[in-house]
Amino acid sequence: MYPHYTVRNNIAFPLRTQRVPSAEIDKKVAWASRLLGIDHLLDRRPRQLSGGERQRVALARALVREPTALLLDEPLSNLDAKLRASARQDIKKFQQRVGVTTIYVTHDQVEAMGMGDRIAVIDHGRIRQVGTPAEIYDDPADRFVATFVGTPPMNLLARGDGCLGFRPENFLPRDMVSNGNGGVTEFSFRVDRSEYLGSERIVYGVIDGFDTQVITAKLPPAHVAEGNIRPGEWHPFAVRNSALRHFGNDGKRTGHH
Repeated sequence: MYPHYTVRNNIAFPLRTQRVPSAEIDKKVAWASRLLGIDHLLDRRPRQLSGGERQRVALARALVREPTALLLDEPLSNLDAKLRASARQDIKKFQQRVGVTTIYVTHDQVEAMGMGDRIAVIDHGRIRQVGTPAEIYDDPADRFVATFVGTPPMNLLARGDGCLGFRPENFLPRDMVSNGNGGVTEFSFRVDRSEYLGSERIVYGVIDGFDTQVITAKLPPAHVAEGNIRPGEWHPFAVRNSALRHFGNDGKRTGHH
């Protein structure tokens, strides 16, 4: 934003360079500022605004040009965590109101999963997978996508014919896993340490036969707090077969076998 311009003039700037009539400029500035809830800030300068308010002014300045599409290149990277959360909500609501196709570039998977209707996962210029957030998370196309999306990332067990993958929230004590229609695969899991995160507990350990690979489980906190899972001990864990994912030696997803 231009620091010596008011919010009004910042929003109007691209229209003035296109020699749009003044009456039309005023109309578009008023419309965009009302849409983004910044009409009471029009006479302020950027230094008098919060980070989130400056973000909305920048969006308004782009919007008055009536673009076919908006490209947002990591727009929240300079904001603190609390402000990023509220700004994500603001941008999502704004996009839904105006209905303009928006391409949002981010390294933050939470932003991508929470805001995207469709996600393209790109690695060194190569598109690894395109799909809805659920498709990207539940059915990753390869090991890169599997370990890039998700916190903690998908567990991978190396095998002779590739890797067996499963999400931490699907790796649970055996008595918490129902057999279902597809059955379950059982493991002997040694708990090494755990982290209490309020609404959940992340447990780290190794599976019998795969001692060099750290495996994570995401558990309801009460299950560990009650002493059912103690560090240093081996415990029976399991994963529903429907939650298992298989990857070949080339890293690409394969069918179940």
